Amino acid sequence: MTPTTTPNMFQLNGSGLHITYTTTSLDGKPTMTYQDHHQGKSFRGDEIRTVECDLGSLVSVTLRLTVDAGSTSLSLFIPRMRINQGEHAQVRTECVTTVHRFAIAPGLLHGQLDTYSVAALHGTAQAVAF
Repeated sequence: MTPTTTPNMFQLNGSGLHITYTTTSLDGKPTMTYQDHHQGKSFRGDEIRTVECDLGSLVSVTLRLTVDAGSTSLSLFIPRMRINQGEHAQVRTECVTTVHRFAIAPGLLHGQLDTYSVAALHGTAQAVAF
């Protein structure tokens, strides 16, 4: 019987997005690379926020942060998986880009402060030795 393991590297594409996420790396910290039609970004360690929940792992990064206008974040759902050691598996998931409105004078803000854009992603999951 082939031993199974939890994948630690996810390479995902869809809706013009390319995301590579690793739960660990040579220094033991998670990494993420993000590419869309307009920008490419790399994240490492504490720049990546991970929460375990009923959906699996929710992995979030801040794509844009401004002092006076708000921010944009990306949240990626990583499903629970087991794969055969040395193999990769297909994965389908979603990510949510959230625009967080902000104003220096909070009284200027009314209505919904967060807006969401959902993208379907597909790709591979594998266990990589770092």
